[in-house]
Amino acid sequence: MMAFGLPRAAAVVTLVLGLAAASAMADDVEMVFLKSAVAKGAVCLDGSAPVYHFSPGSGTGANNWIVHMEGGGWCKTPEECVIRKGNFRGSSKFMKPLSFSGILGGSQQFNPDFYNWNRVKVRYCDGSSFTGDVEEVDSKTNLHFRGARVWDAIIEDLLNKGMSKAKSAILSGCSAGGLAAVLHCDKFKDLLPPSAFVKCVSDAGYFIDGTDITGSKFVRTSFKNVVTLHGSVKNLPSSCTSRVSPELCFFPQHVLPTMKTPLFILNAAYDSWQIRNILVPSAADKKKEWAKCKVDIKGCSSSQLVTLQHFRDEFLSALPKPEQSPKIGMFIDSCFAHCQSGAQDSWNADGSPSIQKMRIGKAVGDWYFDRAVSQRVDCPYPCNQSCIDNEDD
Repeated sequence: MMAFGLPRAAAVVTLVLGLAAASAMADDVEMVFLKSAVAKGAVCLDGSAPVYHFSPGSGTGANNWIVHMEGGGWCKTPEECVIRKGNFRGSSKFMKPLSFSGILGGSQQFNPDFYNWNRVKVRYCDGSSFTGDVEEVDSKTNLHFRGARVWDAIIEDLLNKGMSKAKSAILSGCSAGGLAAVLHCDKFKDLLPPSAFVKCVSDAGYFIDGTDITGSKFVRTSFKNVVTLHGSVKNLPSSCTSRVSPELCFFPQHVLPTMKTPLFILNAAYDSWQIRNILVPSAADKKKEWAKCKVDIKGCSSSQLVTLQHFRDEFLSALPKPEQSPKIGMFIDSCFAHCQSGAQDSWNADGSPSIQKMRIGKAVGDWYFDRAVSQRVDCPYPCNQSCIDNEDD
């Protein structure tokens, strides 16, 4: 990762300090292999058991829960899904213990609002944002499209571990997991006690139904293929599918109008994944004129920057209007980043990205606890000197 908009030496110092904080405060968390779910058909793409990481709460956070879903894109063809069977994106056989940081961090100093909650990270191995459910298993590929069953099984296990008595809870996620936080938010709330205080956080999951540089809707076709392959329709919010084609429900802008549970939208207006896959997919840039710009915004030409500004405008227009959505929280910075809640250096540390001197972690906490209306939209690039080029999930 590299900060942009800062002198190189300052950027390095800021980054080192942030990473040092993250390293010092991260928690090593073992994996929970949910072997009992296999009999229910709740499995990864390769048929292996689903996995989550769990750090129990304590003190004032003993009855509070945060469930954070890992990101990792989608597979839209059998060939793409077969590749995932050979790594942790499609098989728990390749997963290893990891550390908690950012929104899952256990340090009161760096994560004061949620550090002592029951903290869960759900691993992502289905390629459908936990929406798939196809009974048949292809004998040639041995692919299992069971993402929705995985989500149900893990949530059921957490309810049995004590989440059924939760007083406060958050469903969150990054990227494909951030989209899952939107798609499963109302269901998550309905599974918890009526008295529980429940909200959801989508980090880098606000994918827009945008056009690419040729004027085509490339990503819409991709999402349609995901929904078809994984049999996702029945697991998407019916309040959305009753109004629009199922694949459009992978774009949160079509889900939010009928969503009941409060949502916080954390996203970069120049989301690096969306720039590479929605604005400039490879199919739209056959001459690779955008090769440098897609990797590093500092490598963009003046005309490409104009196109990026138009993309920002399109992104902002897809957001709910703040004055009409008081329950919606927002932190839309002008960084070239994707996922900003999972790492301490971007969540809440010295040098973390900020808008009007407000860091992400503080903005989310203020919104969750109703300490303040937290709806911040950054000025256009390159105005924000605090940005970090972050691709964590």
